[in-house]
Amino acid sequence: MNTPFYIARRYLFAKKSTNAINIISTISVAGVFVGSAALIIILSVFNGFEEVVLKMFNTITPQIVISPVQGKTFDPNTPYFNKLRKEKGVYSFTEVLAENALLRYNDKQSVGLVKGVSTDYLKNKSLDSITIDGNFTLENKSLNYAVIGSAIQTFLMVNTTDPFNPLQVFSPKKKASSVSSVNPADDFTILSIPVSGVFEVQQDFDNVAIVPLRFARKLLEEPVRISSIEINLERGVDADQFKANIEEHIGQNFEIKDRIQQNKVLYNILGSEKWAVYIILTFILIIAIFNIIGSLTMLVIDKLKDIAILSSLGAGKKLIKRIFLLEGMMITMAGCVFGLIVGLGFCLLQQRFGLVKMTQDNLVITNAYPVALKWKDFLLVFLTVSVFSFMASALSSNLSVKKINHLNQDL
Repeated sequence: MNTPFYIARRYLFAKKSTNAINIISTISVAGVFVGSAALIIILSVFNGFEEVVLKMFNTITPQIVISPVQGKTFDPNTPYFNKLRKEKGVYSFTEVLAENALLRYNDKQSVGLVKGVSTDYLKNKSLDSITIDGNFTLENKSLNYAVIGSAIQTFLMVNTTDPFNPLQVFSPKKKASSVSSVNPADDFTILSIPVSGVFEVQQDFDNVAIVPLRFARKLLEEPVRISSIEINLERGVDADQFKANIEEHIGQNFEIKDRIQQNKVLYNILGSEKWAVYIILTFILIIAIFNIIGSLTMLVIDKLKDIAILSSLGAGKKLIKRIFLLEGMMITMAGCVFGLIVGLGFCLLQQRFGLVKMTQDNLVITNAYPVALKWKDFLLVFLTVSVFSFMASALSSNLSVKKINHLNQDL
C-alpha cells in the first residue's frame, strides 16, 4: 500500500488531540460540499433555460438558410436547387420572399417585416406551441391569411376574431411613376389580408407578419425570385454534414447559415451568462476550499511528534509533505464528491417533480425551473475543485517541511 496515502487516511479518521481541528475540517468539507452542489445545480438550471429558449427559437428558425451574398433576391429555378429540393433527408424546403412594409389596422400603422413562405413552412409541427392567439393558418381554400408577431399585434391592436376588418399592407411599387402623383397611395401596392393568429417568440421575431408566398409575390411584384431558402432535415440527418455538402456544390454566390450562425448573438449571450455565473460561484468555492489551509496547519502542529518519529525512521521531506498534501485533497474531494451526488439527486428530482416553481410573471413556458444535466459540467466542477484543492493543500503541506527543519535544528 502507498505509505503516504495510508498515513493520510488514518489521520483523516483518527481522533485529534484538539477538537478545533475536527471542527475546522468539518467546516471545510461542508463549504466544499455546499459550493459543489450549488455550482452543479445552477449550471444545470442554466442548461435547462438554454434548452427552453433555443427550443422556442428553433421553432421559428430553420436548420439551414440559403441566401444570396449580393443583392436581396435570387432565382430558385436552377438545376441544383431543384435537385436539392428532392434531396434525401430534406424534411421541408421553404421558399421565402421577405421585405419591410407598412402595416395598417384601423387608425394605427407600423413598419414590419412581411415574410412570404411556401407551403412547406407549415410542416413545422411546433408552430402551434408559439401561437398565443388564434390559429397558425396561412391558407384556407383560396383565401390568404396572415399570422403576425405579438409586437405587431400589441401596437396595432389587431383583433383576430374580426374577419371583416383585415390588415392592410403597403409596399412601394417597383415601377412607380417619376412624376409626382396627386394621390401618394398610387405609388404603393396596397393589399388587405385577414389575420388568423398571433405568435410570440422574442422581440426580434415578433415584428414579423408571415403570409403565403403568393400574397408576398403580388405585394412585392416579384413573380419568380425569392429572398432565401429555409431547409429543415429529417431526424437523424447530420445538419453540419448537410450544410458542408451544400457549400461544396453551391458556389460562392450564396451564404449558408446554420442555427448557431443565424442566432449568433443569442448563443453568445447564453454562453457568456453561464460562464459568468460559473466564475462567480467558483470564487465562492475557492474561499471554501482554502479553509483547508487552517485545518492542515493545525493538523501539522498536532502531529509534530509523528513527524519527528517518521523523520527519525528515515522518512524524507517529500514523503511527509505528500502525507499532508493527500490529507488536504481527501478532505476537499470528499466534500466535492458528496456535493456532486446531492446536486445530481436534486436535479433529477427537479426534472421529475418540478420541486421549485417559477413566479407566474415569468414568461418561460414551463411553470417549474427547467434543468438539463450535462456530464461536462460535472467534470468541470470536479476539475475545478481538484485544482484549487491541490493548490491549497500544497501550501499547507509546505509547513510540515518547515517543521522538520525546525526539529532538525533543535536536535
